[in-house]
Amino acid sequence: MLDIFEILGPIMVGPSSSHTAGAVRIGRMARTLLGEPPVKADIGLYGSFAETGRGHGTDRALVAGLLGMKPDDLRIPESFSVAKEQGLSFVFHPAELREAHPNTAVLTVEGASGKKTKVQAASIGGGRIRVDQLDGVAVDFTGIFNTLIVRHMDVPGELATLTKVLSDGGINIANMSLVRDRRGGSVMTIFEIDQPVPAAELEQLKAVPQVLGVIYYEKEDD
Repeated sequence: MLDIFEILGPIMVGPSSSHTAGAVRIGRMARTLLGEPPVKADIGLYGSFAETGRGHGTDRALVAGLLGMKPDDLRIPESFSVAKEQGLSFVFHPAELREAHPNTAVLTVEGASGKKTKVQAASIGGGRIRVDQLDGVAVDFTGIFNTLIVRHMDVPGELATLTKVLSDGGINIANMSLVRDRRGGSVMTIFEIDQPVPAAELEQLKAVPQVLGVIYYEKEDD
């Protein structure tokens, strides 16, 4: 069954849900995954994003998302000037990818602290997005759920400890996936969950032994 927003589309500023609303959400997702406001952004555009994105305002939409704007923000058409005011520099260029969705962007973003992250994400229609890679690791999440990304070491019992923190906090897991580079190495576990995660639970997760970092993306209001 289709969600009503898949039929009607999102409330947004711009001519295209895929090229504008989806692009804004890709930018916001990259900002969240960085964990701080970006000050530099290298943005690669692939497929129709590269071919027709400028005419659809995709470039301005991606920058707007990096600034923390949502798809209905009236400042989206002026995002380039807002970025200049807020100290965000950016460059665009074509991206060379294989077998990627035609509406794909690759964003390498850096914060004032020097922290960097690289996100490959696609706008898949109706304003929805899908994150395909995070820092070179293949992933698959959409942002339609509240999303926790926990980086931790691959040790026995670690996953059970993480899920217990969520269970004890009354937090229901809708989907879960994990990827690791090797046995005993580092792991990225992604939890898509049904409700917001309180700050107390986030701090508990960060305090779990062998946890290297926690990123939390809270979905937009329905």
